[in-house]
Amino acid sequence: MINIRLPKRHVTVIFALTTLIAYGLLVPFTGFYWDDWPFAWSAHFLGPGDFNPSFAPYRPFLGPIFYFTTSLVPPVPLYWQIFALIIRFILGLSSWWMFRQAWHNRPRLALIAAFLMLVFPGYSQHWVAFTHINQELIPFIFYLLSFGFTFKALRAEKPAGYLTIALLLQICGIFPTEYFFGIEGLRFLLLFSVFEGGIIQRFTKTLRTWFPYLLIWILNAAWLIYYYRFGAYASYAITATKTFTALNFLQDSLDSIWKAGFYVWIQVLALILKSPTAPASLLTFGLILLSFAFLLPYLKNAAREDEGKSNIGHALILIGIPGILLGRLPSLAAELPLTLQSSYDRFMISMMIGGSLLLLGVIELLVKNNQIKNYIFASIIALGIGQQVFNANIFRRDWEDQRNIYWQMTWRMPALKPNTIILTHQMPIDYETDASFTAPINWMYAPDYTRSDLPYLMLYTEKRVGGGVLPALEPDIPIAFNYRTVSFYGNTSQAVVIYMPRGGCLRVLDPSQGDMEAYSRLPEVLTQAIPLSDSSRIITNPEKAATPMFFSEPKHEWCYYFTKAELAQQMGDYPKVVLLGNEAVSLGYQPTDQNEWLVFIKAHALTGDLQTAETISLAAIEKDVRVRRGICSSWRQVLERSLIERKNEIERVLSNFECKSQ
Repeated sequence: MINIRLPKRHVTVIFALTTLIAYGLLVPFTGFYWDDWPFAWSAHFLGPGDFNPSFAPYRPFLGPIFYFTTSLVPPVPLYWQIFALIIRFILGLSSWWMFRQAWHNRPRLALIAAFLMLVFPGYSQHWVAFTHINQELIPFIFYLLSFGFTFKALRAEKPAGYLTIALLLQICGIFPTEYFFGIEGLRFLLLFSVFEGGIIQRFTKTLRTWFPYLLIWILNAAWLIYYYRFGAYASYAITATKTFTALNFLQDSLDSIWKAGFYVWIQVLALILKSPTAPASLLTFGLILLSFAFLLPYLKNAAREDEGKSNIGHALILIGIPGILLGRLPSLAAELPLTLQSSYDRFMISMMIGGSLLLLGVIELLVKNNQIKNYIFASIIALGIGQQVFNANIFRRDWEDQRNIYWQMTWRMPALKPNTIILTHQMPIDYETDASFTAPINWMYAPDYTRSDLPYLMLYTEKRVGGGVLPALEPDIPIAFNYRTVSFYGNTSQAVVIYMPRGGCLRVLDPSQGDMEAYSRLPEVLTQAIPLSDSSRIITNPEKAATPMFFSEPKHEWCYYFTKAELAQQMGDYPKVVLLGNEAVSLGYQPTDQNEWLVFIKAHALTGDLQTAETISLAAIEKDVRVRRGICSSWRQVLERSLIERKNEIERVLSNFECKSQ
């Protein structure tokens, strides 16, 4: 193996390369997710100044951060993903600098700890860049730098300046978000670990040094209590005191320690072994091996810097375990789960320091041979890189799914009348909600929007029915929805109901097309909404059709022909439906959801080609017997619209398919 010897000044190069490998390989293929969309829409249409009043009722100290970053970075996905790389790189360097200040005579230990922080695999939300750069990563960097200046002040001849900077950075780190409320206790533990003398003497020195930070911590606690209990903050309520038991706390504590300290570092192996031959798994595994080969020589070289130093593994463990628990405190108080590979693993950001130090301490304590340590640390960091690459591919696929959804939406609904509500059960995608979809829908269908009432709204019947926004699925119910600093006002009689199954195409559910029967097996809260669906709210021939932003038009495959055929059916152009279906079949395209044949079956029958309609119906039933309900509904509609001389033949088809009479 090549012996790479890099001086310490080149740590920045190693960190930059590590950041690029772990987070940057798929940057051009990732975009906006979750709250990114509302934030980006707001930045584009309302401007950076909107973030201060927008966050005032929720997290008022986040507003200035969003204002600053959105003044620098336009709301374009690629720009924010590149910005996320820069911020992540700065976070790694800040960690390294902070640990160097705390352990100024243990540069190797500081380097390893910073590497663990840089690639910490428990936190998968890096690619939700617009949201989490502002909400978490920037405040976290402030906190890391605050820790660093605390230790720098200890060794300074004139510490007042460094102390002031540390206190200001603490304020910038702790007040924007409650995520970091607990990690202030880590400062105390780190200080206690570096002071010398007896326990009482060390405790006294630590408390004296920590006291100014404690005052700010208490001030922040008072602020949070006010805001949660008496202020306007309503993101989630503190409920742990209502159901707290010692057993629940112990179980959650052990779960948090296991996940943050150990499991997150090996979870990538469990994930790729689910489908070891998949291209994403092979790519991930290959990058793990390459990262190991890249890091090992450098770690071997760095290991010499700490030779002869005493082992502090036990001290790191004693910092790491409470560090994890302190980081878990805010989300535990809100009774929010710590679920990996989900949006809830964003809470890992506050457990990152504790988790990294716990693992570092266990290895330092149990493994005495430095050569073996190098191999272990190189393996662990490589696994962290692999996990982040694996995560990047998940977000890449989600971005591609978004591309298909938005283009199918505009193919099927070229324009919409203002004040339209789009209802659906839920969309077949993991990183967006109805509130997330509302922003790009408005962006597409109202590209010239200026501050006014919001023109469009998407609501999930799965979550909203029976609540304050959507009390019931009945006509003429007023709908009001606050969307940050603007609001939507509409009516349940101004709705379009859509449905998109996983692996299938987007469709508009229309009661006039028999969809109440065809889709009766769908969740009840969706089928009950179908009578509200008013397809006349779709403008079929607009002067300018909506176009999805940021996405190139995908190849015209089955879903293109299906959505265009459904649009033609809405216009009553059944010959065009037939042409679209024939073209799709001639190109080799077939649906995965057999219900997508219904529009073509009906079109062939209504244009006089009953034989082809019957042939398609039979083939669809052979592939999925569940489609019989929809086929029967379609043939009954054909019967109602056909001339008398064809009715006997249509009734024969209905009998052959064992369709019950209505």
